[in-house]
Formats: sequence, structure tokens, C-alpha cells
Amino acid sequence: MSAGTWIGLGLLGGVGAVLRHLVDAAVAARTSHHLPWGIFVVNISGAFGVGLLAGTGAGGDSFQLAGVGLLGAYTTFSTWMLQVEVLRRGGRRRAAITYVVASVLLGLAAVALGRALA
Repeated sequence: MSAGTWIGLGLLGGVGAVLRHLVDAAVAARTSHHLPWGIFVVNISGAFGVGLLAGTGAGGDSFQLAGVGLLGAYTTFSTWMLQVEVLRRGGRRRAAITYVVASVLLGLAAVALGRALA
């Protein structure tokens, strides 16, 4: 990878992280707090974006920049896992299980849809 690609990766990673925060905050402000809907929307939309990118056949530096940099920083497995653990520790086991199952199933569907639309 060239130095320009590494710089682009870092810059797009920063953009992805900021977008994640903005989308999470915007969705959370408009939904109930029974489930962490903001990160749910981030992860599903990110899965769609990765599927769309993969469906276009992007590879090499293009995939590194958009898929790893932007979308990799935009989506967040660690925050998702923390939110599941918070639900579980808060005695909301059913909500935690529902959140995991819905995230995985809808995430897979979003990837498939993105690929199909590309």
C-alpha cells in the first residue's frame, strides 16, 4: 500500500468514526431507550454499505479506503457487544438476545441487499 493510501485510510477512518457518532446520536434522540437503536442503525447501514461495495467488485486500494477505512470505522462490533452486555447486566436478557439476533439477521440481509443492488 502506498503512503497516500495509508493517509487516506486514516482520514476516512476518522470520517467513519465521526459519522458513527452523528448517526448514533441522531437515531438515539428520536427513538426509545429500550434498545440501543443508534448503533443498531449504524451497524445495519454499514453492513449494507459493505455489501454494496463488495457487489461492485471493488478491490485493492478502493476497498481498503472505503471498506476498511470509512465503513470499518463507521460500524462498531465492540460498542455493539458492550451494549448487549449492558442490557444483560441490567436484567434485560430477552432484549439482549433479541438485539443480537436482529442485528445478525438484518446485518446479513443488508449485506446481501447491498451486493444485489450493486
